[in-house]
Amino acid sequence: MKIPFYQIDTFTDEMFKGNAAGVCPLEQWISDKLMLKISAENNLSETAFFVKENHTYHIRWFTPTTEVDLCGHATLASAYVLFNHLEYAHNKVIFASKSGTLTIKRQNDLLQLDFPSQPPTPSKKPAFLFEGLGKNPQEILRAVDYIVIYKDESDIVSLNPDFNILNKIETRGICVTAPGKNSDFVSRFFAPRYGINEDPVTGSTHCALIPYWAKKLNKNKLKAKQLSKRGGTLYCELNNDRVLISGKATTYLIGELVTL
Repeated sequence: MKIPFYQIDTFTDEMFKGNAAGVCPLEQWISDKLMLKISAENNLSETAFFVKENHTYHIRWFTPTTEVDLCGHATLASAYVLFNHLEYAHNKVIFASKSGTLTIKRQNDLLQLDFPSQPPTPSKKPAFLFEGLGKNPQEILRAVDYIVIYKDESDIVSLNPDFNILNKIETRGICVTAPGKNSDFVSRFFAPRYGINEDPVTGSTHCALIPYWAKKLNKNKLKAKQLSKRGGTLYCELNNDRVLISGKATTYLIGELVTL
């Protein structure tokens, strides 16, 4: 059996920046065990697999160690593959997922993700958080991930987390964020429990960041930057109970997986 494989750099229009995602279009589902083996072999933060069923594509995402319920950049990468490599003729793709229906629209050179808003709420300090991050924050919130608020961008840049300690925190990940200098807000995202010490650009955690910063800054349209080594830019909008996350993408690799 041979499976098409694409590696797409997302939330950037420059190769070797943004967040790289693997994309495997399937004729029919393969076993979870095989999808996890492929994702581990790819060693990317996420690999997406999708299967067409009528007018909808069912999508799943795997890190090198586990399946996740929602992934922004690999969804954007999957839509990019459909639009640019698989001759998909429409300007909108609908994905069915464990997090519900996800819609991606093509708008000129941007792809816009329509995801559920997940406003974070105040949280108690989890054990090991301050020790793992090495710097006390202003505020701690939680949605799917811990959302840790700092005073300014320099706090985010200077963090040097201890991932062995953060691995003890029982949540998908820890997102640190602050107001930006050349953007509305900045962030970084750490998920050592899911096999990703630092994710280059994390679309899904913006489901919580957008409603927080929209309320904080009193504006619904925001520009965000993720300050990983590769970096990435996201154009964000709060639309009632949905968040719109837009970004660019570019192709790094087209190939074929040969499986037994």
